[in-house]
Amino acid sequence: MSVRLHDLTLTHDRHPAVHHLSGAFAPGSLTAVVGPNGAGKTTLLRALAGLHPVASGRIEGAGPGQVALLPQGTALDRSFPIGCLDVVALGLWRSCGPFRPIGPESLDRAEAALAAVGLRGFERRPVGTLSAGQFQRLLFARLIVQDAPVLLLDEPFNAVDARTEADLVRLVEDWHGAGRIVVLVSHDLDLVRAHCPETLLLARHALAWGPTDRVLQPGAMRQARLQAEAWAETAPECRVAA
Repeated sequence: MSVRLHDLTLTHDRHPAVHHLSGAFAPGSLTAVVGPNGAGKTTLLRALAGLHPVASGRIEGAGPGQVALLPQGTALDRSFPIGCLDVVALGLWRSCGPFRPIGPESLDRAEAALAAVGLRGFERRPVGTLSAGQFQRLLFARLIVQDAPVLLLDEPFNAVDARTEADLVRLVEDWHGAGRIVVLVSHDLDLVRAHCPETLLLARHALAWGPTDRVLQPGAMRQARLQAEAWAETAPECRVAA
């Protein structure tokens, strides 16, 4: 299975976020999405997950139940009184349904996922007491139980310590080795060069998409920076999306 984008345009209040993007995430690919702030990276991931409407064009191959999204941890409310095991078990709702109790086998899967990310013994720990690194490990555990063939990671290593980053990078590489499609947003170009074979350089439209060593060239990065400096909050409406 591949995920294909055909002349994809995404907007916020009809103002452009991603323009006319075409390409494909191949089966078993690990692709970084990089670019300046405001380039449309998070919007693209949300559209792939079915959480942002498509203004024009289309996405193929990312059907219901096939995609799991790890959002930016800083965007999530951690004040709700819920334990770590319950957070992980939320990843099982597609298989369990919203009104059925979670059975022993599913709870075993959730506990095994916590152990896999180094959080054994945290089952009843309130999420509000976790450090940034522990909370990110928790979100990865929820991804494990979702068991989706397409994994979308938005800044998955942001604000975590070096040990946590190394552990989570190994998980991503395991998913890649298992033949899943992994798409991750990152500002850490050294990490991208070291671990991501493919890269999409996005500045509201694709400046480059292909092997990482060819995409992350100084000229392309400079072009992305210059385009970002010229962006205005009152960008014109996207006429193609009318």
